Amino acid sequence: MMTLDRTKAPEIRQISHFSILQPEKQLLSNGMPLNILRAGSEEVVRFDLLIKGGQLHQTQPLQAVLTNRMLREGTQTLASSEIAERLDYYGAWLDLSTSVNYSYITLYSLNKYFPQTIRILASMVQEAVFPEKELHTVLEANKHQFLVNNERVDVLARKQLNRSLFGQNHPLGKYAVFEDYGRITPEVLRQFYNRYYRAGNCSAYISGNVTPAIIRSIEETFGREHWGQEELEISHPVFTPEPETEKRVFIEKENAMQSSIKMGGFTLSLNHPDYLKYKVLVTLFGGYFGSRLMSNIREEKGYTYGIGAGIVSYPGSGLLIISTETGNEYIEPVISEVYREMDRLCNEKVDERELIMVKNYILGDMCRSYESAFSLADAWIYIESEKLDSDFYNRSVEAVKNVTTNEIQALAQRYFCKENLIEVVAGKKV
Repeated sequence: MMTLDRTKAPEIRQISHFSILQPEKQLLSNGMPLNILRAGSEEVVRFDLLIKGGQLHQTQPLQAVLTNRMLREGTQTLASSEIAERLDYYGAWLDLSTSVNYSYITLYSLNKYFPQTIRILASMVQEAVFPEKELHTVLEANKHQFLVNNERVDVLARKQLNRSLFGQNHPLGKYAVFEDYGRITPEVLRQFYNRYYRAGNCSAYISGNVTPAIIRSIEETFGREHWGQEELEISHPVFTPEPETEKRVFIEKENAMQSSIKMGGFTLSLNHPDYLKYKVLVTLFGGYFGSRLMSNIREEKGYTYGIGAGIVSYPGSGLLIISTETGNEYIEPVISEVYREMDRLCNEKVDERELIMVKNYILGDMCRSYESAFSLADAWIYIESEKLDSDFYNRSVEAVKNVTTNEIQALAQRYFCKENLIEVVAGKKV
């Protein structure tokens, strides 16, 4: 019998092969794309509907997110209470969300009740009525949440950073103010709904233990007819960022116990040839618990409980964001140390062992991220919403495995530009 020597850690091995389940693609009778991911043995599935209409397409603040949010508040055949009670009775769970370019509707359902739950969802999407009483209730709740969030230094800093980078005339730099809630009416939401919520402007994903009966239910509810308003020409507006020239922006919050620091600047987009290897550099810099920023600013200096850096992708561009919260007296030392770590990566070659550790972290995280049916759905929804090619994940793995210490230093020298970073601090002036 073989015994394990538990005094020795297992040997670390880099993955030699990575594959991700490809979705089966088919068109419903009305032409709407359906992507099928058959994985898992549990009797549960997830249905995702993607609507091509988000923040960039709205004619006034809050229009996209509240149109999506109000779908569950009543239809031509179901009151809001009936929707909630029936979904609860069938053990289903519903999530409604909105991004820059898309609105998303996600339904988790037991297989045996999927015909019933998908009919409820179809009524919400195809027969929404935006009742005034329910809208008033939703708006009051959102107003309260807005006021609560406006007291948080991290929210204030995040909004100001985007304003400083994109400019207040750009949709990504223009945030809702309290008065905007009073400008939302049922008619405003119907306008967005009529333009974007239709079969010709949607795609769907079904993941989990998918059976032929489940596919038939989707065809019966979403695929047989061209639901929604007539085909309308959808414009895809192009907005140009207008960055502000001020390097440091301070937002005073007199009673803040800590200050929020957000530093950011424009960087590579997802389709840039250097993006995948550059992401390894950003991970090493501040993208995981053992990163340079965490080791220095948290572990060695003790200035913060946590600090991170990452790339936020937007259509046609990306942002490098460094984010933390710290004691008011540590603002300047934290910012100085961030720049010092950027300089180190530009001037000193990364140790091979450190790079191997970062590579193993990234590859291991990818393996964990795509091991379930629902996470696979997230992966392919990301591919569609970001307009990436189907080989993106394979190319990501190869980039991580093959990037060298010389390339890491060259990427830092090319793309880590301290002068392009805007510093936003929200907190108490000391």
